Amino acid sequence: MCGISGYFSPTQQITAQDLRLMNTAMAHRGPDADGFYFSASQTVGLGHRRLSIIDLSAAANQPMQSHCGRYWMVFNGEVYNYQQIAKELNIQPRTSSDTEIILETFVIKGKDCVHYFNGMFAIVIYDAQQNELHFFRDRLGVKPLYYFFEKGNFCFGSEIKSLLQCGLVKQNLTINKNSAYTFLNAGYIPGPHTIYNQLKKFPSGSYGTLKNGELKIESYWKPEAKIETNTVNDFTNAKRQLNELLNDSVRLRMISDVPFGTFLSGGIDSSVVTAIAQKNADTPVRTFSIGFKEAKHNESEFASAVAKHLKTEHHEFTVTETDALNLVEQMLCAYDEPYADSSGIPTMLVSKLARQQVTMVLSGDGGDELFMGYGMYQWAKRMQHPMVKLLHKPMAMALSMGDNRAKRAAQVFNYSSSSKIKSHIFSQEQYFFSEQELSHLLINSSAQQLQFDETQNGLSRNLSAAEQQALYDIRYYLKDDLLVKVDIASMQYSLEARTPFLDYRIVEFALNLSEQLKVQNGISKYLLKEVLYDYVPRQIFDRPKWGFSIPLAKWLKTDLRFLITQYLNQETVSGCAVVHWPYVQTLLKRFEAGEDYLYNRVWALVILHRWLSKQSTT
Repeated sequence: MCGISGYFSPTQQITAQDLRLMNTAMAHRGPDADGFYFSASQTVGLGHRRLSIIDLSAAANQPMQSHCGRYWMVFNGEVYNYQQIAKELNIQPRTSSDTEIILETFVIKGKDCVHYFNGMFAIVIYDAQQNELHFFRDRLGVKPLYYFFEKGNFCFGSEIKSLLQCGLVKQNLTINKNSAYTFLNAGYIPGPHTIYNQLKKFPSGSYGTLKNGELKIESYWKPEAKIETNTVNDFTNAKRQLNELLNDSVRLRMISDVPFGTFLSGGIDSSVVTAIAQKNADTPVRTFSIGFKEAKHNESEFASAVAKHLKTEHHEFTVTETDALNLVEQMLCAYDEPYADSSGIPTMLVSKLARQQVTMVLSGDGGDELFMGYGMYQWAKRMQHPMVKLLHKPMAMALSMGDNRAKRAAQVFNYSSSSKIKSHIFSQEQYFFSEQELSHLLINSSAQQLQFDETQNGLSRNLSAAEQQALYDIRYYLKDDLLVKVDIASMQYSLEARTPFLDYRIVEFALNLSEQLKVQNGISKYLLKEVLYDYVPRQIFDRPKWGFSIPLAKWLKTDLRFLITQYLNQETVSGCAVVHWPYVQTLLKRFEAGEDYLYNRVWALVILHRWLSKQSTT
């Protein structure tokens, strides 16, 4: 796990000094070593910050040169099956690192090398003979890659803050207002867009080449392309397949030359990962959980019960709200563009504490999207009912007269277009602004462009409404919100997080698993739970799903009230000129009067105006 950066500048408008600054900006991603490669003409540079996980020797440092001497590579992430690849392709390694195998596989197979890789990765390879760059990003987008490309000058980095150190980039940046509008609807900015017009996210599951001043990007893997005509319907066969896939995925992700552990929340997904890790370990696995002293529901006791049953080496951190509040400013600074997922705060907390013991962790990310664990999938099913389609507007009006819960439900029913129903359900499940609300909130509502492709064309089978919603989440929410959260929060403390559920083989299996094996008799994640119960007694999980979250609504009225005062006052809102002040004023009055479900709308506005205010002072 590392941070990478680099440039390709035939006009030499990007310099070696730029690259050194870009690399230094990501020191937290790789505290163990840094390295550079510069072409003889200085028109190409590659930078690397290393967090040593596999092969701790200096021989595995990057940039790394191929055996033949023609290629140089930097990469961020891990390719877990590198040992199998080396055997299959008869590669004679000089190190025990996956870096070398990745590079030599490219030498042998060219761009088709990516089909051999099982892992999370952002890879950049320079061909010194042809003077071209090659790019690869993993299938699900676990590892980030941002880039700038203007008039033949190109630079890239693992974080936006790295690119902002480049002089040419800073001179040319303008804010992408359309992305700002989308942020208020979703709480994050979907790729390939960023908050800047000139910076892009390299697409997941894609390969690219930069040659002769032209950047070509093509897809090599898409979840929708992996949907097959028939589904897996047999329970016994499906359970066996899932158990085998999970065991192989976890085993691969346990390969490490440094101490590792698992995030264990006490929920289904992290418990499955932990149980299988412990089954495949020779010694007790270190497990980490946190809980708030003041929390109404504290799941750390269930994490302890799972850990006790599995006999892991459990570390339970009980934190106070003050501990979390003290991280708010750091969290807001760590994410380089507006990002409203407040669960980044507890994720940073557990990452900070786990890093005191280990350098790598396994997490349960992806389980909800793959096996239908979210309530929004039930909403998707509900919204497809013919009577709801016919009467959704009157239902919304009636519910809007009720209590806070009814008012929130009213927002879900009050959608403007069935063609955007998936993004609407998501935004309302996350308590953000609906498209209709944005039409009144935004100053330039005609420029509002929600950049989500919600079409279901060309699939091998018709998907149910719940399946469509889950596919939407895999394509957008998982990639551009959840995985961004974990990457930034963990790497802030030089901690590598690996995601066994996002082994592409498990994703493809889940995409073709019968919906009846995902949700059965009202039990969500049915098949996954049945696998778990072979490792941990089901009684431990016989409880409502609470999750781990911060009391943001309460904080915005107390400890974090200063953020509203500082960033949502008339002068600041009017100066930023994105939203109408009277609408914001009314929203704040409703929130203060007791409509607590508006808290994420208020939070998103705080985040956006804080970010915009910071730009005007830099």
